[in-house]
Amino acid sequence: MNYLNDSRFIGIKPFEKKIWLSSPTMHGDEQKWVNTAIETNWVSTVGENINEVERLAAEYAGVKYAVALSCGTAALHLATKLAGEKLFGQAKPDRGTLFGKKVFCSDCTFDASINPVAYEDGEAVFIDTEYDTWNTSPKALENAFEIYPDTKLVVVAHLYGTPGKMEEIKRICDEHGALIVEDAAESFGAKYFLNGEWVETGSLGNYNCISFNGNKIITGSAGGMFLTDSLEDANKVRKWSTQSRENAPWYEHEEIGYNYRMSNIVAGIIRGQMPYLNEHIAQKKAIYERYKEGLKDLPVRMNPYDENKSQPNFWLSCLIIDSDAMSKQVRSDRDYLYKSESGKSSPSEILDALAAFNAEGRPIWKPMHMQPIYRSNAFITENGNGRGNTNAYIAGNGIDVGADIFNRGLCLPSDNKMTAEEQNIVIDIIHRCFK
Repeated sequence: MNYLNDSRFIGIKPFEKKIWLSSPTMHGDEQKWVNTAIETNWVSTVGENINEVERLAAEYAGVKYAVALSCGTAALHLATKLAGEKLFGQAKPDRGTLFGKKVFCSDCTFDASINPVAYEDGEAVFIDTEYDTWNTSPKALENAFEIYPDTKLVVVAHLYGTPGKMEEIKRICDEHGALIVEDAAESFGAKYFLNGEWVETGSLGNYNCISFNGNKIITGSAGGMFLTDSLEDANKVRKWSTQSRENAPWYEHEEIGYNYRMSNIVAGIIRGQMPYLNEHIAQKKAIYERYKEGLKDLPVRMNPYDENKSQPNFWLSCLIIDSDAMSKQVRSDRDYLYKSESGKSSPSEILDALAAFNAEGRPIWKPMHMQPIYRSNAFITENGNGRGNTNAYIAGNGIDVGADIFNRGLCLPSDNKMTAEEQNIVIDIIHRCFK
């Protein structure tokens, strides 16, 4: 459809400069520390910038130690590997630490959260989402432990910067003697109310990870961080991330290692970004609130959070369309088709309309249990086993929450350089999709 010629959109012109979903916001301090790295010739995986961002990240998250790594995925991999070694012992060089073991994993997330389980030869079991926060359902997690009681590791992600129900999740894991890998890649700066105090995401699991990817709330263009209160764990991750070199005058290796350390140049960018984290969070929250106010007359709702238990970082603002306001939409694995209907709309229509006017949105993460690579993996819902519940005579026994949010939801342009005037145009475009 040519939205520029659609009568519903008369008077709206495409943005001259693209409105991004979430792009890096530079302040100038980043250049100073990058230049320092170059001028002093510390451009590799050691240097003052790395030391300082480790100190700053640990201090902000409220943990004792941080290890700077090349990306969030590297942090998640080493956290998952470390958890497997703690639970099941040191693995042979040709075998992962989770060989033959099941791991309960957030279902509605990016696959970087989950793939490290496969890197370590484990088997992910996906835990359905709940509507209150769009994160892992504690009820589904309880069901998973009933079905697979021997499981001892849970990977929990905080979707779009909103903490999950960690009090309940931690209680369930403690009851079953399970460890938690916390994927706080999207939620650095978000807080959760636990045991009478506000604590930072990135400190809520046994092994914790954040990301500084190019679209995150602060960025180094790349980079990630492993966060912990254990010096032993920090030292092990630091060793693994530098190819597991032993203390010898030649290259000596007793364990499999990786080239996962952060560069001092990337660390310089992050060092320049860190003082602006709270400012970015405030800007992202203002964007969320403007959407919430501007869209309140439409049959949609913003991505939810519990104001009493969490303070999101509002990394991405999202919406979900009411079921009875959804126009017809179908999706294959790689394509989609929809129909415009008066008074209704769909994520596909809204995203196409935004793109036509030079604004970037995104679909909600497609749940992991729906991904082609993981369709044979177990999937647990609040009703129990989420696989094989239909046949020629049975319609089904409950809703797949993650699939429903994916079907009806979308991520809105959330760039903190977007002006209020530009956001009002985005809001206007969304309104016109429902005409």
